[in-house]
Amino acid sequence: MSRLSPLPLAFAACVLALGACQSTKRNAELAYVERPVEQLYNQAAGQLDSNDYATAILLFSEVERQHPYSEWARKSMVMSAYASYKTRDYTTALAATERYLALHPGGSEAEYAYYLTALCYFDQITDVGRDQATTEQARDALNDIMRRFPESEYSKDARVKLDMVNDQLAGKEMTVGRWYLRSNQTLAAVNRFRNVVDSYQTTSHAPEALHRLVEAYLTLGLKDQALAAGATLGYNYPDSDWYTMSYRLLTNEGVDLEAVSDSQRRTLIQRLIPGGK
Repeated sequence: MSRLSPLPLAFAACVLALGACQSTKRNAELAYVERPVEQLYNQAAGQLDSNDYATAILLFSEVERQHPYSEWARKSMVMSAYASYKTRDYTTALAATERYLALHPGGSEAEYAYYLTALCYFDQITDVGRDQATTEQARDALNDIMRRFPESEYSKDARVKLDMVNDQLAGKEMTVGRWYLRSNQTLAAVNRFRNVVDSYQTTSHAPEALHRLVEAYLTLGLKDQALAAGATLGYNYPDSDWYTMSYRLLTNEGVDLEAVSDSQRRTLIQRLIPGGK
């Protein structure tokens, strides 16, 4: 029978001893000892600043346990949520912000709790090839911040992030729409591209969506609708490659975009996008 050499055994013993020491030290720090609330909160904040998020969470919880009705307990709820967010434990962070907002909807930390909720969803956004349910939750949470706190710094950041979220959602619609178009499910493709034009017209995907509508409508033999999409594309993105391609397609079908007057163009745009100019 082979025997383990003494050196690895000694090394393992040292590692176990070190882990035990660290655990003992942490347990000593967290042992229930009545402490002034500010001292306990500052100790938790210090651990947070040192990136020891696990200890910070435990200490913030201790603030709540020892001083449940204090202002520091309310702050600790949100700071504990932030510590969980930093460890990417989004489920725990969201549970903590939800609990804070249920108990203290008008609290001084509510604004940040709403923002932290949005961050948790925003940071979980995946590529456009996957389900976008979390992206939609991020959109709703960001809109909630802008509605509740329109003048805050968090609202300004929410607007920037919302543009990114909308671009992501539009990208998902385009991915599905292209697949429908390749699969000869043209009407289904039209619905996806129309949704981009109607709901995400300020995103980077709008020019391509208009071009794909030109393609789809021509495939269906709907030249008037194709002309409306092409005219809208030319009016808003005259220098884009997408307009160049749409112009070529329409010209090959005998549709002369150059002959469309400004008043006719506005009528066509309003036909495609109600309220468009």
